Amino acid sequence: MAFPLLPLLLLVPVTVAFVLILALSLIIFPRPVKVPIKGRHVFVTGGSSGIGLAMARQAAAEGARVSILARDRFKLEAAREEIRLATGADVAVYSADVQDEAAVREAVGEAGTIDVLVCNQGVFRARPLIEQDLAEARAQIETNLIGTLHLVKAALPAMKKAAAEDGAPRSIAFTASEGAQVGVYGYAAYCASNFGIRGLAEALQMELISDNIHLSLILPPNTDTPGRAAEVSTRPEISHLIASTTGMLKAEEVAKKALKGIKAGQFTINVTLHGIILSLATAGFSPQSSPLKAFFEVVFAGLMRFVSLCYLASWYKIIANYHAKVKSKFRT
Repeated sequence: MAFPLLPLLLLVPVTVAFVLILALSLIIFPRPVKVPIKGRHVFVTGGSSGIGLAMARQAAAEGARVSILARDRFKLEAAREEIRLATGADVAVYSADVQDEAAVREAVGEAGTIDVLVCNQGVFRARPLIEQDLAEARAQIETNLIGTLHLVKAALPAMKKAAAEDGAPRSIAFTASEGAQVGVYGYAAYCASNFGIRGLAEALQMELISDNIHLSLILPPNTDTPGRAAEVSTRPEISHLIASTTGMLKAEEVAKKALKGIKAGQFTINVTLHGIILSLATAGFSPQSSPLKAFFEVVFAGLMRFVSLCYLASWYKIIANYHAKVKSKFRT
């Protein structure tokens, strides 16, 4: 009796996919892990507003002991009250500038051993580099990248000791942005700091995997936060036109997916389909703990490179059209 041809043809790719996923499950690192939140100490920087506040509120609602750090004491107290009203939980607040290593070390020491460190602080100002004051560019790198180094250096000794004592996994998460995956007009210094954060996360995961500490890189798109609202008012038109092609999310949406990714031990945490496309196109040597996601990276990397070139073509067209319009006005 002859077998139908179509089921046999479908069986081949399904079998190949199964074998590839099985092979990937044997070679990927870090291994899949669950990072508990309830009853543990979650320390969130940039926690007085935006994504940081939303993550702190979500963690408190899930039973974590939460600490938040930011510069403005008044905003911190307002955030503490907001979280208390929303969840019934009290949070500890620490006022410090992450650029100040001594202040960070003091705040982290006072907070006590951290189980989940979320480095969420960030500043950004969109401006072509040739027009940007060097102090403004330096501030972005100092806050976003060097500030993250200060936080990790301060928290890591106690985190490693605690993980060795009880064997439970710990987590360090960095909130970067899609600017850690692609350079965007007007964001040279900001993207430089974000690319640095990605490199820091990849290297640290190698250094800390034996300590059962897991890195996560949170990559949100444009998010409706007070910082973003202030930045939009000074954003160059080209940057605004490019940003408008990717949409906008609420901080609560980003926080929910970010915390879910941290608990699942994901290295790369995407929030939108656009972010997934970027991650597939730029996976490179990033760690991957999910065999299924590794499968999609292997199979679709080439296609996503084509999609990314389409995105780039549209962005460069925006730039060309803008400058053509400016030149036309100048001639008239």
